[in-house]
Amino acid sequence: MKRRIGILTSGGDCPGLNAAIRGVARAAYEMFDAEIIGISDGYRGLIEGDWQEMKRSQFSGILTLGGTILGTKRTPFRNMRVIGEDNVDKVAAMKKNYADMKLDCLVTLGGNGTHKTANLLSEEGLNVIGLPKTIDNDIYGTDFTFGFHTAVDIATDVIDRIHTTAASHGRVMVIEIMGNKAGWLTLYSGIAGGADVVLLPEIPYDIKEVAKCVENRIKNKKSFTIIAVAEGAMDRKEAKMKRKEREQARQEAGFNGIANRICKELTAVMPEIEARAVVPGHLQRGGSPSAYDRVLSTQFGVHAAQLIAQQEYGVTVALVGNTITHNKLSEIAGVPKLVPVDHQMVQVARDMGISFGDK
Repeated sequence: MKRRIGILTSGGDCPGLNAAIRGVARAAYEMFDAEIIGISDGYRGLIEGDWQEMKRSQFSGILTLGGTILGTKRTPFRNMRVIGEDNVDKVAAMKKNYADMKLDCLVTLGGNGTHKTANLLSEEGLNVIGLPKTIDNDIYGTDFTFGFHTAVDIATDVIDRIHTTAASHGRVMVIEIMGNKAGWLTLYSGIAGGADVVLLPEIPYDIKEVAKCVENRIKNKKSFTIIAVAEGAMDRKEAKMKRKEREQARQEAGFNGIANRICKELTAVMPEIEARAVVPGHLQRGGSPSAYDRVLSTQFGVHAAQLIAQQEYGVTVALVGNTITHNKLSEIAGVPKLVPVDHQMVQVARDMGISFGDK
């Protein structure tokens, strides 16, 4: 039986997207009579009808390629049912283009926002399968998302390289790691890179506690300190605020990124130290996927093809333990997976003497 499959990548790019696309396509070609429709720039392409029929040759040589051959764009879920100045009913447009493309199903590769829109389309009657992609690893129901391990490798490499200059100059180096709401990337790379302090959005910090860690290292003849901080980290005072209040307070204070603020706060408490901020930024999302992510992306893609063969839709693929499985979109969409304050990896870090700036 022929299956006509639409594929789109939405949200931020990350290593492993092309490997997952390849996994879906190659498995589909092997398992049944498949036609693959590539939709450009995520949900924008689905809304505007920007698509192409893909050839088998287009899926060759992309396993190791970073980014996405389909292009990607952020189309916020909160705007999906909002009709803007262009007078376009986005949901109606997506349903119409799905029908015009004569799709049997749609495969969406993305993070939390992508999954919320995928669930919306599923509720609207479309056949949808999600693949969990994000370097933040914050999608509920899966142990890991593809892209995460590659980002951990990159962030760890940054921390490794900072060690030598920190030791040479006797500085406090504050490295800002991506992760606005979830601190998984900072937690893993902080441990892997040997950071002395790890600051996460889930564990509000006290700058005096961070300073204590620096002071203790100085007393123990350690001339430098490495601080890994998630971009969404906040202090205890901010944690009590609502998001808009926090944003306003930061704007009024001339907030210039969390790493820069940590440096400023630390030197105010300890004027004798020299602190420097390092912001690797989008480097953490670039480049070729690691071997782990190539395998995981391929597994996810193949499982999606298996679900298509079984005509099982309204789900998203997941890794649970050592098993590739799937969850209902309705159960995971909009449910963030944050770092529990008592998570085993947090305890591992504490037992090694890593400070989270809270005690």
